[in-house]
Amino acid sequence: MALLRDVLPAGVDGSPLLAEALTHRSAGSRHNERLEFLGDSILGLIIAEFLHAEFGSATEGDLSRLRASLVNRETLAGIARELRLGELLQLGQGEMKSGGHRRESTLADALEAVIAAVYLTHGLAATRDFVVRVYGARLQTLPDAEALKDPKTRLQEVLQGRNLAVPEYDIVEVTGKAHNQRFRAVCRVPELAVEAEGEGTSRRKAEQAAAVAVLSAMREAGALKRSARST
Repeated sequence: MALLRDVLPAGVDGSPLLAEALTHRSAGSRHNERLEFLGDSILGLIIAEFLHAEFGSATEGDLSRLRASLVNRETLAGIARELRLGELLQLGQGEMKSGGHRRESTLADALEAVIAAVYLTHGLAATRDFVVRVYGARLQTLPDAEALKDPKTRLQEVLQGRNLAVPEYDIVEVTGKAHNQRFRAVCRVPELAVEAEGEGTSRRKAEQAAAVAVLSAMREAGALKRSARST
């Protein structure tokens, strides 16, 4: 992947708009939050337009899940890292010392702001080209929409399809300081005598990981092919 300045349309690099897009709110009163707001909407439109054109038979739910996988913070931060955008950020001293140039949310927000800067300089067509270029293979290697469902949703749908009760979740352990906690969750399906644990940096992520583990255990036991009640 090329560096950010290698993929920007002519006239954006060195412009006041780009400087604003790369300025965190900790570095001054003229920062990138307004551009981030605009860039978020523009990116959503471009990705939605792309998916609508590429997946003519996909349902609204499938399209929504695919879009969410492409515009979430993790994906945006990954693209920003490939562009080495963090090296260009203007941060306040405290934010710099705390590693703000590597923070996922800061990188994602800055990329959205850059997208807005491109849009305000050159319009939608050039911004579409810019987005397609920086996303690269991500737009060509999209996962199956079904696989993008929240694991808890997938597990619940599987169980409901077999007339089984919804799974039970419990948080069994929380470790770490308040700003850096890890959670351990257990997911149980009593009617199938299946349970598994998962870990994550939030309650939701731990429960999702536990749901994935239960789905895997059910698959290994053959429970995804038949209901315990059908035997």
